Amino acid sequence: MSILIVGSIALDTIETPLGKKEDILGGSAVYSAASAGFFSSVNLVGVVGSDFPRKYISLLKKRNVGLEGLEVRKGRTFRWSGRYSWNFNEAETISTHLNVFSEFRPKIPPVYKESEYVFLANIDPDLQKEVLKQVKKPKLIFCDTMNHWIANKRGQLIRTLKDVDVFFLNDSEARQLTGKRNLIKAARVIQGFGPEKVVVKKGEHGVLLFLGKRFFCLPAFLLEDVFDPTGAGDSFAGGFIGYLAGKGKVSAQYFKEAAVYGSITASFAVEDFSLNRLLSISRKNIEDRVRKFRKLSSF
Repeated sequence: MSILIVGSIALDTIETPLGKKEDILGGSAVYSAASAGFFSSVNLVGVVGSDFPRKYISLLKKRNVGLEGLEVRKGRTFRWSGRYSWNFNEAETISTHLNVFSEFRPKIPPVYKESEYVFLANIDPDLQKEVLKQVKKPKLIFCDTMNHWIANKRGQLIRTLKDVDVFFLNDSEARQLTGKRNLIKAARVIQGFGPEKVVVKKGEHGVLLFLGKRFFCLPAFLLEDVFDPTGAGDSFAGGFIGYLAGKGKVSAQYFKEAAVYGSITASFAVEDFSLNRLLSISRKNIEDRVRKFRKLSSF
């Protein structure tokens, strides 16, 4: 089943206690597309500048990511620079230069408009709404956001959520959006905005999955080494959506399994900078780690 992903494509400069990398491939659409591609076919819509390295376009094509919706505009690609301490839970933003991304207006190619699974990755909620106007009756609509949009475009985000089936956000964003400290209460408020299913990401502490009136709690896969947590949430979302699309069916059990596969995909992503680790593994590596995860979390 095909997945349409609309989001940011960036060149990141990342510094962690384990090293520094400049102008590496990043962005919400990139991480989620690379992760979803392990399970299903993926098409990407985004914008880059004329300075975007051709090697990264070739890399995405090798990951079987459809790029008919990739717009190349004159100018510089969106750039973000950040620094992590040993905490790794939150990045210190050093600089953000939107460049051509500041004028991004998603144009969905006709061949993508009938995609069954649509992921509105982390972009302006007004743009997310524009995407929904262009697609035709997808089976499931997924949406992500960030604290910036909650603080500055809360009303627009809530209006977008009316049409969303599954909403991803982290625990601090859930509290910010709803004003509720308790995450169960926060999820209930969010469900009242529209999404029946709410996925609250808690980083190294796992994930909470709210399915209507039921919820599912999943720990994170334990790692000895974390190199770069950038894109972990997007990799989780990509793995989650890709697994569901690969199944082609919707059930509570498949949603629970999707949370597991999303968590495992994200656990690989953080083991190196950019997409390096994701590019070095196969579906078999993911399945092997899923089996280990089952043993670790069963009792």
